[in-house]
Amino acid sequence: MANETLIARLEQSLRQSRAARTRLAARLTELETEAEMVRAELATMDTLAGQTEAAIFHLLSNVLSGPSARVGTTSVGELEAELQRRLARNELLAQAGPQRHEIPPIRMNIEATSDRFVDRTIPQAATMILREAGGALHVNEIYNRLMEGGFSFTGSNPTISVAVSLNRNSRFRKVAPGTFDLVIRDAAKAS
Repeated sequence: MANETLIARLEQSLRQSRAARTRLAARLTELETEAEMVRAELATMDTLAGQTEAAIFHLLSNVLSGPSARVGTTSVGELEAELQRRLARNELLAQAGPQRHEIPPIRMNIEATSDRFVDRTIPQAATMILREAGGALHVNEIYNRLMEGGFSFTGSNPTISVAVSLNRNSRFRKVAPGTFDLVIRDAAKAS
């Protein structure tokens, strides 16, 4: 009798978990669709800004009298050359389309392969992970590696905990949405 009750509770819990997952997957799809719409709007705004910039340069060149006339230290020829450079850059950006960053998945049922992060804080462990990686990592990948190293999370949203910890710590800088790198790496590259 006790086993039947336990099985019934577990089945109910499983149904609830699956329903929650379905709702979250639907919400994710909505957010991805909305993100695509925002990217399209940004591309349109970039195009309009380029056209406006071109119109401004064109008006400035028409206002000036002749190729040797100057506005400050910029001649009409220099204005037109700059206009051509910017238009070419805008066309290249439009052809490339919006930049997308591949978000690594959060792996489920990760088994710790070591205990190297057991007594570490998120920033301490993330510093080690980013040094070993040799470059920036998304919080999902940092989370995966923390779990492999035996890190134990107490909150219900561990990837958010990672992002907040790194965002608040001056050792790290955000290089893309949800992606962090070490600030010290930039200093080493600069010297």
